[in-house]
Amino acid sequence: MATIMKKVDAVIVGFGWTGAIMAKELTEAGLHVVALERGPMQDTYPDGNYPQVIDELTYSVRKKLFQDISKETVTIRHSVNDIALPNRQLGAFLPGNGVGGAGLHWSGVHFRVDPIELRMRSHYEERYGKNFIPKDMTIQDFGVSYEELEPFFDYAEKVFGTSGQAWTVKGQLVGEGKGGNPYAPDRSSHFPLESQKNTYSAQLFQQAATAVGYKPYNLPSANTSGPYTNPYGAQMGPCNFCGFCSGYVCYMYSKASPNVNILPALRQVPNFELRPNSHVLKVNLDSTKRKATGVTYIDAQGREIEQPADLVILGAFQFHNVRLMLLSGIGKPYDPITGEGVVGKNFAYQNMATIKAYFDKDVHTNNFIGAGGNGVAVDDFNADNFDHGPHGFVGGSPMWVNQAGSRPIAGTSNPPGTPAWGSAWKRATADYYTHQVSMDAHGAHQSYRGNYLDLDPVYRDAYGLPLLRMTFDWQENDIKMNRFMVEKMGKIAEAMNPKAIAVLGKKVGEHFNTASYQTTHLNGGAIMGTDPKTSALNRYLQCWDVHNVFVPGASAFPQGLGYNPTGLVAALTYWSARAIREQYLKNPGPLVQA
Repeated sequence: MATIMKKVDAVIVGFGWTGAIMAKELTEAGLHVVALERGPMQDTYPDGNYPQVIDELTYSVRKKLFQDISKETVTIRHSVNDIALPNRQLGAFLPGNGVGGAGLHWSGVHFRVDPIELRMRSHYEERYGKNFIPKDMTIQDFGVSYEELEPFFDYAEKVFGTSGQAWTVKGQLVGEGKGGNPYAPDRSSHFPLESQKNTYSAQLFQQAATAVGYKPYNLPSANTSGPYTNPYGAQMGPCNFCGFCSGYVCYMYSKASPNVNILPALRQVPNFELRPNSHVLKVNLDSTKRKATGVTYIDAQGREIEQPADLVILGAFQFHNVRLMLLSGIGKPYDPITGEGVVGKNFAYQNMATIKAYFDKDVHTNNFIGAGGNGVAVDDFNADNFDHGPHGFVGGSPMWVNQAGSRPIAGTSNPPGTPAWGSAWKRATADYYTHQVSMDAHGAHQSYRGNYLDLDPVYRDAYGLPLLRMTFDWQENDIKMNRFMVEKMGKIAEAMNPKAIAVLGKKVGEHFNTASYQTTHLNGGAIMGTDPKTSALNRYLQCWDVHNVFVPGASAFPQGLGYNPTGLVAALTYWSARAIREQYLKNPGPLVQA
């Protein structure tokens, strides 16, 4: 028998970026808010204490900050003809766990979005014709424009304390364009902080990219280039390039996180409560199945608790949001055979390629230093900044050097042909550890009819509920684009004049590999749009079928982006929160008529 708690105005599932933003916005509106986080309480202090946090074995190898997949995981298969098996070892992606979520362990690359990627299908059909898009590619428009989101991108950057260099502000070129991205959309204000200093590897990339005719710019970084106080009064210190960034708690208070940038402000208000170790099992619906009444969760003592609420926010990681909707009966599950249904549809990832350049000992790249979001990039082949017509694929990719810090256990990389062990491996490691540059093509991944999420009919979690099943594989378009980007990025590597080059790109016919880390940028499954027949959410991230459930996060993306998703996730969450505050609370019900 579940223990029933006192009803609150809003309950938030998950306390990463989306949960924290929603909590701040809704408490400002006067609502009594409870946030439920299934993982433990964690914060910069004491969890990020120096020197304990500078521990590669604990964090990078044993993955302290990531999800415990012995309790809940996903099953994975390449196609509907395969048998899905549980993912028992973290590899390709690393979902966060605990207060802060993935926002505590991320790197800090903080982009906005290329406006074209918000209207992918419309743009490609207008420029290249409907037949250019592959038959089984299910890309859609987001249903919201860059112009509508710009104020929320701007505010999120101020909350995060983002370092960067604008190209234009209110239509005016900034500083002769030095360090700015000529392909970036216009901004209403400057970045809160100037760009971080470039590492030597980033300088080499910048020089080589310029030499081959590309247009390099400084990456926007949610790692502070100087001291900063955000609009909530949260204070940050300047990044010291310690090299322990992605996968770690920032002991310098320099990397934006929900814990550093929002939680201190929420602690000051009486109408907010954060309950860690609270694992939500489902959203509860009334007899009509059209309205949520709250959620049911398991607390730290293993007790079943029901938390009634007028408003439910699903702010968990991408595939947890989708799974909760499926377990709760919210929205029609997607069927890849008929193409009908919306929940689980359009699962997408990131289409990565990497090139490593190795140098003589007189080129000191000092890879042990780094900042997670810092670097130099080019957008010449991102979005639709080039003519796709002759190349026959959809999507683009930024390319960059992003030296976040290569640590000695997980960060060792040697030239092609080096033995995997023994004295020759040791010599190569000593020769090249601080004399190499790694660069990435961070390709946009498109959505397809056969890549989707549903509930596994066989495997269950520690609570007896079906695991989420991921049906996913690379498609011809992905591999074609990846190989094109490798060719273009290879020109930058060659212009550096290294001793050796290693290329890590996709081969024709290659399948998705769950063992090798790629990114934690998972998208889709509970996508936004303008039509309830093709999307689970409306343009305000409100469920079409259950009006008092909102689902912010990358699960709302109809397809992947060339850029990292966090900037768009934050902007969309602020956009959704504004609609709740200014429209929904005054007149609860659908914000868009189906």
